[in-house]
Amino acid sequence: MTSAPEGPLAGLTVLEIGVFMAAPFATMQLADLGARVIKVENPAAPDPTRATGPFLSGPASGAGERHSSPFARLNRNKESVALDLKSATGRGAFLRLLGGADALVENLRPGALSRLGLGPDELAERYPALVYASASGFGQDGPLADRPGLDIMAQARSGLMSITGIPDGDPAKVGVPICDLVSGLYTALAVTAALRQRDRDGRGQRVDVSLLEAGVSLAVWEAGTYFATGAIGRPLGSAHQTQAPYQAVRCRDGWVTLGAITPKTWAGLCTALDRPQLLADPRYADSATRHTHRAELVAAIEAVTEGSTAAELVAALEAEGVPCAPINDYGQVFTDDHLTRRDYFWEAEHPELDPVRQLGSPMRLSGGPARRGGAGPILGEHTRAVLGELGYTAGEIDAMIEAGAAA
Repeated sequence: MTSAPEGPLAGLTVLEIGVFMAAPFATMQLADLGARVIKVENPAAPDPTRATGPFLSGPASGAGERHSSPFARLNRNKESVALDLKSATGRGAFLRLLGGADALVENLRPGALSRLGLGPDELAERYPALVYASASGFGQDGPLADRPGLDIMAQARSGLMSITGIPDGDPAKVGVPICDLVSGLYTALAVTAALRQRDRDGRGQRVDVSLLEAGVSLAVWEAGTYFATGAIGRPLGSAHQTQAPYQAVRCRDGWVTLGAITPKTWAGLCTALDRPQLLADPRYADSATRHTHRAELVAAIEAVTEGSTAAELVAALEAEGVPCAPINDYGQVFTDDHLTRRDYFWEAEHPELDPVRQLGSPMRLSGGPARRGGAGPILGEHTRAVLGELGYTAGEIDAMIEAGAAA
């Protein structure tokens, strides 16, 4: 068993039936904030992320046994219980688990749990205080509900891919699975809100979050433009939809992003570049006119910046108070001095591996830090302990494991 969680959500128990990204990412947020998260997996067909490399092995790993590096990070601070929900015995154990749970978070295909008698309507009658949260590709109803919804499909249908990449280039998705991740964040927020409402009225409720709507929700600038003018957004590379200069510019050895869209920062940029004529040019009088003439403006800026290194340009811009940053690769990010000094990265213990380095939680609360417990658990690592809490005897647990209903 893991130690008793601490944090603002301590005392809450969340069950997860999650695969890949959306539900596991949602419950990771809840676990980081102190909720007890019990990940329920099929002994014969667990979360496919367990089979996703690269793989790790450690001094206590069995012969030939390897553990997924992504899984060990995405499923930190959780307990693993392996139950076959298609078996009567496994389903019975799961129902006992639900008796002590505050929320269930799942991201299976819509209707999958209902076919097992574990859908929201069935459980609402038996557990009226339960918050039942589902993350899916396209939602629990509507004409697309039964279609498989992976992140890239959501990025495509949501419009994100239509504005990502270089103008006139091939379609490009956001580099991270943004719809999966944002839907996970929305799910965690919605579960927290539903539990807060339950504090007032004692009733649970259904939470329905889709990857598609999560992606569409990000189109703040694009919606503002379309609903006002009918104009449809297009790929802009690194440029801003309405402001300039706000993008990456070339240097001698790479790229630097800058944002000089206020009168003060625009003046600072002109000073840093030693180009007072730009400040006096009526084409660049304000951010709107600079955006209209962005092509000429960026060419004039890069005529200067291409002669500097990224470090030299950043230093010059920072001296004039111009927001800027080099474009780091992840090798630089994961060794970044600022993040390291803020104790962002941390080491999570694992029963068979050396400590697993983790990305920190960006949620910093003055009442206490985000929880830093164990790395993603071994399949079924906590089955015996959790079933024992539910009143099963050692013999009953052995029988369930032997029958394949648990592991």
